[in-house]
Amino acid sequence: MALISGGGIEVDLPSGWDAEIYQRTASTTGSPTVGAFEKTNAILHAANFAMPSLRGDFGSGAVEVMADTDLLIVLFEYNSEDSGTPLFEVQGVPLPLSPDDFDPSQMQRPMRGLTGSQRFFNAAGRAWCLYVVAAETELSSLVSVANDVLATLDLQTT
Repeated sequence: MALISGGGIEVDLPSGWDAEIYQRTASTTGSPTVGAFEKTNAILHAANFAMPSLRGDFGSGAVEVMADTDLLIVLFEYNSEDSGTPLFEVQGVPLPLSPDDFDPSQMQRPMRGLTGSQRFFNAAGRAWCLYVVAAETELSSLVSVANDVLATLDLQTT
């Protein structure tokens, strides 16, 4: 296991996983490869496969290279003032996930052979979206792995 931390997020990942916790700063100018973007709060990407270095906040770029044994976990922080709104009314990380929580229609963009689960919640006074993408062929075992990883998640007040 390998502990990764930053931005008030800590998670213990199985060895061999690829992960990054980051926060984008605002950009008002774009380039041919990266457009203008807003500042973000903390974002975690964790995967049991090698992720490409260029990825969107919800894993675009990574989902396109996923194989039939792959799992991607995204934790996206919204603004803290959103934590009291109905969308984020669930208190704490919504665990355990079940294979029944996954549906291809929950994908940011439907991809053949992949299915997703998206859950909104609040923890440590912060508003979060948990987005998990898994290969359909190995869904039960991948959901079990996701639950094991997410059980180590520690979200702290920033």
